[in-house]
Amino acid sequence: MNTATLRRVLPRPLLEHILHFECAIEHAVSRFAALLPDGATVLDAGAGEGQYKHHFERQRYIGADLGIGDSDWNYRDLDVISDLEALPLREGSCDAVVNIVTLEHVREPARVVCELARCLRPGGSLLLVVPHEWEEHQQPHDYFRYTRYGVTYLLKKAGLRDIRVEPVGGYFRLLARRLLNGIQFFPLLLKPFAMIVFCPAALVLPLLDGLDQKRNFTLGFICTARR
Repeated sequence: MNTATLRRVLPRPLLEHILHFECAIEHAVSRFAALLPDGATVLDAGAGEGQYKHHFERQRYIGADLGIGDSDWNYRDLDVISDLEALPLREGSCDAVVNIVTLEHVREPARVVCELARCLRPGGSLLLVVPHEWEEHQQPHDYFRYTRYGVTYLLKKAGLRDIRVEPVGGYFRLLARRLLNGIQFFPLLLKPFAMIVFCPAALVLPLLDGLDQKRNFTLGFICTARR
């Protein structure tokens, strides 16, 4: 069962328990949007199908993407088709920029972060989400994973300040997610058996996540910064 199906069929509390990373991102985008004034210009760099556009109904939303990540996605509603290394936007033209689990898909992440910073006005804010422990996806356009120190380095190198890097979950949430991922490897006839074996543990393990205080084992990081 894929994440889109889970979102449709599961009640919200259970969904947030199982898909903690995705729900944490959704909450982060919602909070980020709520802090922006009406009419602010927001660039969604690496927008894909624009799944976060609805959070920015009060703002002027610009969805930009190269449009090559997923062959099943519909990129027709994008505002800008562009390589994120060279966005066709004026310097300082955006009040805010979001870049959600996209930086792993670019070949030159330092250049992209500098380009996102260039598009921000002085004082403008950035929301960046990067994976740490995640499977390969959208192959072959999948190049990097990030530590908190690596992403902090990229943000500082781009001249950004007020940097915050927050891990999303620890070892036990990561282990629970990997157990659920494991179900996909079983043939159809054995999937019910795999679910019986893996799902109970996957539901219980996140309750232990407080034991991992350092969060060195995490699915990814939610980062904010200002120009």
